Amino acid sequence: MGATDGSAAARARVPTGVRGLDDILQGGLPADQLFLLEGAPGTGKTTLALQFLLEGARRGERCLYVTLAETAREVRLVAHSHEWSLDGIDILELAPPDEVLKPEMQYTVFHPSDVELGQTMRRIYDEIEQRRPARLVLDSVSEMRILAQDPLRLRRQMLALKHFFTGRECTVMVLDDVRSDNADLQFGSIAHGVIQLEQIALEYGAERRRLRVLKMRGQWYRGGLHDFVIRTGGLVVFPRLVSASHGLLPVGQFVSSGNPQVDLLLGGGLDDGTATLITGPAGVGKSVLCTQYALAAARRGERVAIYLFDERHRTFLARAAGLGMELDAEIEAGRILVRQIDPADVSPGEFSHIVMEAVEAQDVRLVVIDSLTGYMNAMPEEKLLKIHLHELFTYLTIRGVTSLLTLAQAGPFEATGGEPAQVSYLADSILLLRYFEASGEVRQAVSVLKKRSGNHEHTIREFRIGHGGYQVGDPLRSFQGVLTGVPEYIGNAARLEASHDGGRIPA
Repeated sequence: MGATDGSAAARARVPTGVRGLDDILQGGLPADQLFLLEGAPGTGKTTLALQFLLEGARRGERCLYVTLAETAREVRLVAHSHEWSLDGIDILELAPPDEVLKPEMQYTVFHPSDVELGQTMRRIYDEIEQRRPARLVLDSVSEMRILAQDPLRLRRQMLALKHFFTGRECTVMVLDDVRSDNADLQFGSIAHGVIQLEQIALEYGAERRRLRVLKMRGQWYRGGLHDFVIRTGGLVVFPRLVSASHGLLPVGQFVSSGNPQVDLLLGGGLDDGTATLITGPAGVGKSVLCTQYALAAARRGERVAIYLFDERHRTFLARAAGLGMELDAEIEAGRILVRQIDPADVSPGEFSHIVMEAVEAQDVRLVVIDSLTGYMNAMPEEKLLKIHLHELFTYLTIRGVTSLLTLAQAGPFEATGGEPAQVSYLADSILLLRYFEASGEVRQAVSVLKKRSGNHEHTIREFRIGHGGYQVGDPLRSFQGVLTGVPEYIGNAARLEASHDGGRIPA
């Protein structure tokens, strides 16, 4: 959404202290306005509000936290849990005193809302007049709603509060629980902007937290749901990835695997800045091929990021070392980053942010995701995972980053089984790895199913995994039905028998 007022005041931004949220808001909140921050208990409203005030204190601004429900001690405990100091932030505690809660002190002539709400608001106005804060947090509307006991009275009081701040050069953040269906006669319409926090409990793993900007008058913002987490130090927001917002970088030529036989299959190698899907049954060699590409790129001086969803970090390194592909030196030199991802604790938005940060901050040129099967299966309750993946791979392509993705098939000899993740349309190239039976042995074959950007071999070749990675043989021209897992040999039977003792399958 674009701003309609071109004045400097309309363009002024107040940073929230949460980098991801500032990115969503194109720099921060419009200055000197009143905003509503709503969400269920436990979604992080108080934490975000404190970050907003801490950012103001860091900039030398006068900040005031008005609490109607929690005590000042409870607010400081929240800050202490994040290792924050609230020096420079005034806390005004307006919880009702003990005398007010005694039965003999209850009002009999006047309705409590006529007395207590008016007293509370006058106290707030007096403190603001005295302290002149540049940033103010009011926590929360829920307590004022109890005092008002009438939606119309509450709306009028909040409207009066908004008008009170006109011309006072104060940016106000008002906290509230999730609104009801009638929304208290549309209280959100009074606020200049509305930000909503939500928390979703999954059947397994950590809860998911998401943020959404419902409205922001006169200012463009990135709409939709954005994942966030609460860590020691506050909220970390992961803005929804929009690949089209990133500039297109020029790409080079071919990306070599370091193995001339593999490159020959692909017409010289993979094209720079493309996504390649390597699919096949478990144990056929998908991760080995990715490791071979990663090691070759690192030896060329490029940076590589490998994200493991299935295999443990230690197991991955041990397997690579057992095949003569030592990664330790490249890891120590910072050319290869290996990171184990636990999808039970990482949301799709956070994973996209992790990859983006590696590309932007560490200049990663090759990304390996091993595997998409683990990524999809570990987050079955997440909606629109394919859209997340589509945006991520489009972003990588725009940035000229080559990506390798592995995908496991259902069974070792399943030739026509459905693709479990149905993401092959995302890939520019597809390599199919298969087991097949020949002369009493289980052997392996590789073929290129598609390559959008150029020519490739259409043959099926046998390969073996040995020291240094793949060893690719000649095309299997004497067989038909290799992809079924049980091929028919149509060549010379004597040649086939001669290959039985560890020899290569005859062409």
